[in-house]
Amino acid sequence: MSSGALRNAIKRTTHKERSQPSARKKFGLLEKHKDYVLRARDFHKKEKSIKTLREKAEYRNPDEFYFAMQKSGTKDGVHLANQDQSDKYTADQLKLLKTQDIKYVQLKSQMDAKKLEKLRASLHNIGEQPQNKHVVFVGDKPREKPRAEMTAAEVPKERRLIESERKRAYIRLHARENRLKDLTTVAEGMALEQALRGKGHKRKLEIKDKETGVTTTVFRWKKERKK
Repeated sequence: MSSGALRNAIKRTTHKERSQPSARKKFGLLEKHKDYVLRARDFHKKEKSIKTLREKAEYRNPDEFYFAMQKSGTKDGVHLANQDQSDKYTADQLKLLKTQDIKYVQLKSQMDAKKLEKLRASLHNIGEQPQNKHVVFVGDKPREKPRAEMTAAEVPKERRLIESERKRAYIRLHARENRLKDLTTVAEGMALEQALRGKGHKRKLEIKDKETGVTTTVFRWKKERKK
């Protein structure tokens, strides 16, 4: 057995750091070496940060400007950034903004519904050419070529183009339907939120569908006589 292995096998005495003497208990706990290491690292980290900030201040351009300066400032030498804007608007102003948001979403929903109907109507006309003509460009002047004069190789190519166009149209149709569905859901949620902020005694009910087992939250208002 080597001397190194023998030295590791022999049990050695564990040296412990002494505690605070009883005569110095008024000064608190005695700092150990590991406590000093943590305190020294923290001190040097702060010292390095202060040095970096001092260098930035020395090389700062006095004409420097960026738009975040308009929303920040200093108070008693303390930099204030990202100030709280929660009290910028009153309750009535927030209510008006919410109403405008609802009207905008409803407007976009109506516009998308009209575009969807127009797209559905145009699906039936894809591939139909009442004039029964095909335009062929010869030189600089286009010449109309009847479909009856097409070769056998041109007809399948045109069919593939029509099928590709129809497929893209259906993809746009499904995307438009999903967008309209999302806008309708958002508009209904915003309308419900506006109604809940209004006056009147209301009651929240949980209604469960017997067939599907899905639970739906419903709000019902107490009937009030209108003057």
